[in-house]
Amino acid sequence: MRIQDRYDIILFDGVCNLCNDAVDFIIKRDRKNHFKFTSLQDNVTQRLLKEYRIEEGYLDSIILIRGNQIFYKSRAALEISKKLSGIWPILYSFIILPSFLRDPIYDWIANNRYKWFGKKETCRLPSEDEKSKFLSIHDL
Repeated sequence: MRIQDRYDIILFDGVCNLCNDAVDFIIKRDRKNHFKFTSLQDNVTQRLLKEYRIEEGYLDSIILIRGNQIFYKSRAALEISKKLSGIWPILYSFIILPSFLRDPIYDWIANNRYKWFGKKETCRLPSEDEKSKFLSIHDL
């Protein structure tokens, strides 16, 4: 069984401070262990990008892989919120808005994320406690 059939895989920008804060946020609220993470800059991710034929234009977006499905931008964020603990699944109700309304807001934040939140020199390294939440080459 493939890892993406057991877990939802979140691909994120590993040098983006906002993205790393979002990963921390999700980890704290992923009480049922739904998610695995990998940065877009990681070698492990390159195999997933090829396997799923993910276009270069989406590499500035959060990407969620669930089985054979791929979700981008606001849809990925809403799908993630649905599986978090607490009140966060209520955000999924925004799915009723068409993506042509949701995605421009997502794009505006994504296009300004480095300016507003900063950027790291290197990708995030998971702590010992977090290592099981991140994909490794052995998982694929």
